[in-house]
This record gives sequence, structure tokens and C-alpha cells, in this order.
Amino acid sequence: MRLDKFICESTGLTRALAKRVLKQGEVTVESEVVKDASMKVSPTMTICLEGEPLSLIGTRYIMMHKPVDTLCSNVDEVYPSVLTLLDEPLLDRLHFAGRLDADTTGLLLITDDGQWSHKVTSPKRECGKRYRVWLAEPLVADAEQQLQDGLELRGESELTRPAQLQRISETEVLLTITEGKYHQVKRMFAALGNKVIGLHREAIGAIELDAELTEGEWRYLTDAEIASVG
Repeated sequence: MRLDKFICESTGLTRALAKRVLKQGEVTVESEVVKDASMKVSPTMTICLEGEPLSLIGTRYIMMHKPVDTLCSNVDEVYPSVLTLLDEPLLDRLHFAGRLDADTTGLLLITDDGQWSHKVTSPKRECGKRYRVWLAEPLVADAEQQLQDGLELRGESELTRPAQLQRISETEVLLTITEGKYHQVKRMFAALGNKVIGLHREAIGAIELDAELTEGEWRYLTDAEIASVG
């Protein structure tokens, strides 16, 4: 890898800024000042910028327990971005593998691997997302069948894909869907004549929200969790 590219990949500097710090003699390779941007380097070499060691940032796969009143956005708006909770460099390279509304809590997957996140979110993959839902009113008796048959949502030309429902109580249920339409869960229960008053995502595919994570906490996914998205 070229030295200037290594600097960009490990710091987030633009190629122009990387060349500038090289020209200014701020970069050392194996303790020797190097100004040649085209020099070939490897991750095993000791490369420093202003005396601080640099290392390539690998592909990141993160699980977060999203708190309420935060946004799945790269910038703060009405509410703060969940990315402000991450102690990670180069936050602008990260994106969400399935967003959650500001008032929704639970499992959020964050990565810089576009192909992996596409597998999570693509309806063709039929990756199930399980939500715990609290409702304003008792659910209609035939909700299971209606959800299995598909619902007609306002503004949509096609019925929703078959969804699975498990009743916990009259007003608390577990819902598993394989789509990710705008406000889909809330719109589905509205189509059933009800209103969602609380929403929490528990799982995406085989990846379950870590019970040890409190709201706002996060950890890296395990190799098995990453591989479960195939």
C-alpha cells in the first residue's frame, strides 16, 4: 500500500492533507522521516504521525442498545445522533443496517461494510426482525391471520409480507417481519385499528440484543454473529 493511502485509511485525512504532512516531515516509517508519498508500506511497519503510531482501521461491526430520543443519522438534528455514543474514529464511514425511529429502542447494527448491511436490510434476504410491541388497546382476535395474509398499508400498492405474531398479553406482543418499510410496525398496527405506544427491537436474524447492554451501550459483534448474516 502507498504511504499516503495508509495515512488516509488510518486517520481519515484527505490525500492532499496526507501529502502535506509528509512534505512537512511529520511522518516516520520505522523511526525514519519519510516524505515520499508513493513509498510502499505494510501494516506490520511502525508508522507514526507527529510521533503517534498509526494503524489501519479494519471493517467494523457494532451492536448498540439504542436509547429513546436518539436518531439513526450521521448528524445531530432534533435529537442527537446515536453515533455520538460511539468512541470510534472516522464516524462518517459508518452507517446503519436498519434504522430505528427516534422513539424506538433496542438492537441497532452499525457497520462500514456495505455488502454486509445490504444482506441485513434487503427484503429478498428475508432477514427477520423481531420487535416487542406495546399497544394502546387489546389486539383484535384475528390479528395473527391478518398479519400472515398481509396488510394493506396507506400509500402502499402491495400487501405487507407475511409476519409472525406472538401474544404476551392483551396489549403486549412480539412481531417478526422481514421488511423495513417506513414506520412499518406502527403502520401495521394502525391498519389493525390499534396504536403502538412502545416499540423495542430485540433481534435481527440470529443476532439477539445482548441482555448485558443497557441503553446507550455497545459492543463489537462476535465472529459468529457477523457470519450469521449470510
